Amino acid sequence: MLGGLNIVSVSEMLVAFNPWWKESFGLAFCPRTIYGEIRRFHPLPQIIAFTGLRRAGKSTLLLKVVHDEIAAGRDPKSIMYFSFDEFKGTEPIELLKTYFELTGKDVSKEKTLLLFDEIQKADDWENKIKTVYDLYKGKAKIYISGSESLLVRSKSKETLAGRIFYFKVEALSFREYLDFKQLKFEPAALYQKELHREFKSYVQSQGFPELVDVTDKQVIQKYLQEGIVEKIIYKEIPSIFPVKETAVLESMLKLLMEEPGQTIDMQTLASQFKTTRQTISNYFSFLEQAFLIRKLYNYSPNKRKAERKLKKYYPTILSPSLTFKEDPLAQSKVLECVVANALRAEFFWRDEYKNEVDIILTEPALLPIEVKLSETKSKSLELFIQKFHAKKGYIITQNKQNDQTNKVETISAFNYFLSH
Repeated sequence: MLGGLNIVSVSEMLVAFNPWWKESFGLAFCPRTIYGEIRRFHPLPQIIAFTGLRRAGKSTLLLKVVHDEIAAGRDPKSIMYFSFDEFKGTEPIELLKTYFELTGKDVSKEKTLLLFDEIQKADDWENKIKTVYDLYKGKAKIYISGSESLLVRSKSKETLAGRIFYFKVEALSFREYLDFKQLKFEPAALYQKELHREFKSYVQSQGFPELVDVTDKQVIQKYLQEGIVEKIIYKEIPSIFPVKETAVLESMLKLLMEEPGQTIDMQTLASQFKTTRQTISNYFSFLEQAFLIRKLYNYSPNKRKAERKLKKYYPTILSPSLTFKEDPLAQSKVLECVVANALRAEFFWRDEYKNEVDIILTEPALLPIEVKLSETKSKSLELFIQKFHAKKGYIITQNKQNDQTNKVETISAFNYFLSH
């Protein structure tokens, strides 16, 4: 028995998960920037882990590894893929025994590629993967993936220290979105209307690969709510964190999905939801670690000071009721959130006089960015540049043609993403 499943059912699952054992394996795959980064680490013995939001493309990246290894001449039976998504009781070591019986492979004598999808659903996965790694080190190359953050527990850091590299898989970039649709607009200057149209569709799809060709608002709404939000809120987060009020957790997320970029007063929110301030603080942390929200700190050259100051929150998924709206206020909120997520922003800036800059990047150099629907001037941006000696700043707009004044460049969002 394997975690309550009989050996026949596990065998059947393995055969179903690994069709390349019996037939040729093809895969439709559009280029993703992160894949090239991942492959650079393949020759090293360490485990490679994919983390990130549900439906961002982690499983497809694992299958791309399989495809490329077979194309490079690896024996297909020396590759084993298994998803724990619906089979969390399965034990990795026992699973491998079944794999060896099915294929006749001996990992002690030949190199094997092992891919464990949704590994966080296996009980005590850290120790079990450590056992597999230590047992077959030098012979088995291991890939794992997980929808929640595999880093949320200090246990995983301690157990797998020195044995693992983590890669966060994000939603598609605008360039990747165009690649998925097999669209090329070059030179971009000649296709501004077309790019603006496609950027609008990109925002509505929110960069999820399965939504690239979907334009129906209701379909997108159902996909995001039932396929991602509800599964994370009601199943995945409570399986890792102590959550007693899942309805409050969902309401907090919806608040940000409909009003992104808020600075949150924890006590006010606690009173609104009739719970404690500590609960609200904990729930924001859980949402962040599940990749559902992004937290920005108020920028200060002193990092400790920044962490103590005001914080701003953006959802990584927006409500379609907002992304499909045509009114300027809604579009402005959406654009700011999309830019913050696309740039993996960590800071904004607001001073005691309420001067504010939406996004502050600190690597490779200090770069302030204001996001505006159509305006091309920002006193706050100029003030930040002067105060912190930034070399330049950007105003990112919805559809404004490129313009530059002194140290401030105005550029449309789609042109910015295609040129950076």
